[in-house]
Amino acid sequence: MRELLPLFLHVRGRRVVLVGAGPVGASKLGSLLAAGAHVRVIAPDVHPNVAQAPVEIERRTFVPSDLDDAWLVVAAATPEVNRQVADAAEARRIFVNAVDDPPNATAYLGGVVRRDGVTLAISTSGEAPAIAGLLREGLDALLPQDLPSWMATARQSRAEWRREGLPMEQRRPRLLKALNRLYAAREGAAAARDVVGVCVAATSGAKGQ
Repeated sequence: MRELLPLFLHVRGRRVVLVGAGPVGASKLGSLLAAGAHVRVIAPDVHPNVAQAPVEIERRTFVPSDLDDAWLVVAAATPEVNRQVADAAEARRIFVNAVDDPPNATAYLGGVVRRDGVTLAISTSGEAPAIAGLLREGLDALLPQDLPSWMATARQSRAEWRREGLPMEQRRPRLLKALNRLYAAREGAAAARDVVGVCVAATSGAKGQ
Protein backbone atom coordinates (compact mmCIF):
# COMPACT_ATOMS: atom_id res chain seq x y z
CA MET A 1 0.00 0.00 0.00
CA ARG A 2 1.27 3.46 -0.89
CA GLU A 3 2.25 5.94 1.81
CA LEU A 4 0.12 9.05 1.29
CA LEU A 5 0.34 12.69 2.33
CA PRO A 6 -3.07 13.63 3.81
CA LEU A 7 -4.05 16.94 2.23
CA PHE A 8 -7.14 19.10 1.76
CA LEU A 9 -7.34 21.21 -1.40
CA HIS A 10 -8.99 24.59 -1.89
CA VAL A 11 -10.54 24.25 -5.35
CA ARG A 12 -13.33 26.82 -5.15
CA GLY A 13 -13.45 28.63 -8.48
CA ARG A 14 -10.63 26.49 -9.87
CA ARG A 15 -11.00 24.20 -12.86
CA VAL A 16 -11.24 20.47 -12.25
CA VAL A 17 -11.55 18.20 -15.28
CA LEU A 18 -13.74 15.10 -15.09
CA VAL A 19 -13.00 12.63 -17.89
CA GLY A 20 -15.84 10.15 -18.22
CA ALA A 21 -19.45 10.89 -17.34
CA GLY A 22 -21.06 7.52 -16.74
CA PRO A 23 -22.42 6.37 -13.36
CA VAL A 24 -18.92 6.30 -11.85
CA GLY A 25 -18.12 9.83 -12.96
CA ALA A 26 -21.52 11.01 -11.78
CA SER A 27 -20.81 9.59 -8.32
CA LYS A 28 -17.67 11.74 -8.03
CA LEU A 29 -19.27 14.94 -9.25
CA GLY A 30 -21.08 15.80 -6.02
CA SER A 31 -17.93 16.15 -3.92
CA LEU A 32 -16.29 18.36 -6.56
CA LEU A 33 -19.29 20.69 -6.72
CA ALA A 34 -19.60 20.73 -2.92
CA ALA A 35 -16.04 22.06 -2.80
CA GLY A 36 -16.94 24.83 -5.26
CA ALA A 37 -14.86 23.55 -8.16
CA HIS A 38 -15.45 24.76 -11.71
CA VAL A 39 -15.94 21.37 -13.35
CA ARG A 40 -15.36 20.65 -17.02
CA VAL A 41 -16.67 17.27 -18.18
CA ILE A 42 -15.08 15.52 -21.15
CA ALA A 43 -17.05 12.50 -22.39
CA PRO A 44 -18.80 11.27 -25.55
CA ASP A 45 -21.79 10.06 -23.51
CA VAL A 46 -23.12 11.82 -20.42
CA HIS A 47 -25.13 10.40 -17.53
CA PRO A 48 -28.43 12.29 -16.93
CA ASN A 49 -27.30 13.39 -13.46
CA VAL A 50 -24.19 14.95 -14.97
CA ALA A 51 -26.16 16.58 -17.79
CA GLN A 52 -28.38 18.34 -15.23
CA ALA A 53 -25.50 19.53 -13.04
CA PRO A 54 -23.99 23.05 -13.16
CA VAL A 55 -20.91 21.98 -15.11
CA GLU A 56 -19.27 22.66 -18.46
CA ILE A 57 -19.74 19.67 -20.78
CA GLU A 58 -17.84 18.78 -23.95
CA ARG A 59 -19.28 15.66 -25.59
CA ARG A 60 -16.18 14.21 -27.22
CA THR A 61 -13.15 12.05 -26.52
CA PHE A 62 -10.30 13.20 -24.31
CA VAL A 63 -7.22 14.96 -25.67
CA PRO A 64 -4.18 15.86 -23.53
CA SER A 65 -4.66 19.61 -24.02
CA ASP A 66 -7.89 19.33 -21.99
CA LEU A 67 -5.68 19.50 -18.90
CA ASP A 68 -3.73 22.62 -19.84
CA ASP A 69 -5.60 24.87 -17.37
CA ALA A 70 -6.65 22.26 -14.81
CA TRP A 71 -5.73 22.11 -11.14
CA LEU A 72 -6.95 18.55 -10.69
CA VAL A 73 -8.32 15.81 -12.92
CA VAL A 74 -10.66 12.91 -12.19
CA ALA A 75 -10.41 9.99 -14.62
CA ALA A 76 -13.60 7.93 -14.63
CA ALA A 77 -13.46 6.41 -18.10
CA THR A 78 -12.13 3.12 -19.45
CA PRO A 79 -8.72 1.83 -18.28
CA GLU A 80 -7.21 2.80 -21.63
CA VAL A 81 -8.53 6.37 -21.45
CA ASN A 82 -7.57 6.61 -17.78
CA ARG A 83 -4.00 5.71 -18.73
CA GLN A 84 -3.97 8.49 -21.34
CA VAL A 85 -5.32 10.93 -18.77
CA ALA A 86 -2.72 9.83 -16.21
CA ASP A 87 0.12 10.28 -18.72
CA ALA A 88 -1.12 13.75 -19.71
CA ALA A 89 -1.52 14.73 -16.06
CA GLU A 90 1.96 13.47 -15.16
CA ALA A 91 3.48 15.49 -18.00
CA ARG A 92 1.77 18.63 -16.66
CA ARG A 93 2.44 17.90 -12.97
CA ILE A 94 -1.28 17.68 -12.23
CA PHE A 95 -2.64 15.22 -9.70
CA VAL A 96 -5.12 12.69 -11.07
CA ASN A 97 -7.78 10.68 -9.28
CA ALA A 98 -8.34 7.56 -11.39
CA VAL A 99 -11.57 6.01 -10.14
CA ASP A 100 -11.28 2.26 -9.40
CA ASP A 101 -7.87 2.36 -11.09
CA PRO A 102 -5.21 2.82 -8.34
CA PRO A 103 -2.16 2.24 -10.58
CA ASN A 104 -3.08 5.31 -12.62
CA ALA A 105 -3.92 7.50 -9.62
CA THR A 106 -1.78 10.06 -7.81
CA ALA A 107 -4.69 11.38 -5.71
CA TYR A 108 -7.62 9.72 -3.98
CA LEU A 109 -11.08 10.98 -3.08
CA GLY A 110 -11.79 9.07 0.11
CA GLY A 111 -14.81 8.68 2.32
CA VAL A 112 -15.76 12.18 3.46
CA VAL A 113 -17.81 13.55 6.34
CA ARG A 114 -18.79 17.23 6.14
CA ARG A 115 -20.61 18.89 9.00
CA ASP A 116 -20.73 22.45 10.31
CA GLY A 117 -17.33 23.51 9.03
CA VAL A 118 -15.60 20.22 9.88
CA THR A 119 -14.36 17.90 7.14
CA LEU A 120 -13.08 14.38 7.86
CA ALA A 121 -11.68 12.18 5.11
CA ILE A 122 -10.56 8.56 5.03
CA SER A 123 -8.50 6.87 2.33
CA THR A 124 -7.52 3.26 1.73
CA SER A 125 -5.23 4.27 -1.16
CA GLY A 126 -7.96 3.24 -3.56
CA GLU A 127 -7.69 -0.43 -2.54
CA ALA A 128 -10.83 -0.80 -0.42
CA PRO A 129 -13.35 2.03 -1.00
CA ALA A 130 -16.08 0.08 0.80
CA ILE A 131 -14.01 0.08 4.00
CA ALA A 132 -13.51 3.83 3.69
CA GLY A 133 -17.28 4.20 3.37
CA LEU A 134 -17.95 2.13 6.48
CA LEU A 135 -15.41 4.10 8.50
CA ARG A 136 -16.94 7.34 7.26
CA GLU A 137 -20.35 6.28 8.56
CA GLY A 138 -18.82 5.39 11.92
CA LEU A 139 -17.08 8.76 12.24
CA ASP A 140 -20.24 10.60 11.27
CA ALA A 141 -22.09 8.89 14.12
CA LEU A 142 -19.35 9.86 16.60
CA LEU A 143 -19.39 13.59 15.88
CA PRO A 144 -21.22 15.63 18.55
CA GLN A 145 -24.62 17.00 17.58
CA ASP A 146 -23.70 20.42 19.00
CA LEU A 147 -20.59 20.68 16.83
CA PRO A 148 -21.38 24.31 15.88
CA SER A 149 -20.97 25.26 19.56
CA TRP A 150 -17.61 23.52 19.67
CA MET A 151 -16.49 25.35 16.54
CA ALA A 152 -17.66 28.71 17.88
CA THR A 153 -15.79 28.14 21.14
CA ALA A 154 -12.61 27.21 19.28
CA ARG A 155 -12.81 30.24 16.95
CA GLN A 156 -13.45 32.70 19.77
CA SER A 157 -10.73 31.22 21.95
CA ARG A 158 -8.21 31.26 19.12
CA ALA A 159 -8.90 34.91 18.36
CA GLU A 160 -8.52 35.88 22.02
CA TRP A 161 -5.30 33.91 22.47
CA ARG A 162 -3.77 35.42 19.34
CA ARG A 163 -4.52 38.90 20.64
CA GLU A 164 -2.98 37.99 23.98
CA GLY A 165 0.06 36.45 22.32
CA LEU A 166 -0.49 33.16 24.13
CA PRO A 167 2.19 30.60 23.13
CA MET A 168 0.97 27.74 20.94
CA GLU A 169 1.91 25.07 23.49
CA GLN A 170 -0.48 26.65 26.01
CA ARG A 171 -3.45 26.92 23.67
CA ARG A 172 -4.35 23.25 23.30
CA PRO A 173 -4.69 22.55 27.07
CA ARG A 174 -6.91 25.61 27.45
CA LEU A 175 -9.05 24.63 24.48
CA LEU A 176 -9.52 21.13 25.88
CA LYS A 177 -10.67 22.61 29.19
CA ALA A 178 -13.14 24.89 27.40
CA LEU A 179 -14.53 22.00 25.34
CA ASN A 180 -14.77 19.80 28.43
CA ARG A 181 -16.84 22.49 30.13
CA LEU A 182 -19.06 22.69 27.05
CA TYR A 183 -19.45 18.91 27.00
CA ALA A 184 -20.24 18.82 30.72
CA ALA A 185 -22.85 21.54 30.28
CA ARG A 186 -24.44 19.59 27.44
CA GLU A 187 -24.51 16.40 29.50
CA GLY A 188 -25.95 18.34 32.42
CA ALA A 189 -28.68 19.80 30.24
CA ALA A 190 -29.48 16.34 28.87
CA ALA A 191 -29.65 14.94 32.40
CA ALA A 192 -31.94 17.77 33.45
CA ARG A 193 -34.25 17.02 30.52
CA ASP A 194 -34.32 13.38 31.55
CA VAL A 195 -35.25 14.32 35.11
CA VAL A 196 -38.02 16.61 33.87
CA GLY A 197 -39.30 13.82 31.64
CA VAL A 198 -39.40 11.38 34.54
CA CYS A 199 -41.21 13.91 36.73
CA VAL A 200 -43.78 14.65 34.02
CA ALA A 201 -44.37 10.93 33.47
CA ALA A 202 -44.75 10.36 37.20
CA THR A 203 -47.19 13.27 37.53
CA SER A 204 -49.25 12.04 34.59
CA GLY A 205 -49.38 8.58 36.12
CA ALA A 206 -50.51 9.94 39.46
CA LYS A 207 -53.30 11.93 37.81
CA GLY A 208 -54.53 8.84 36.04
CA GLN A 209 -54.83 6.77 39.21
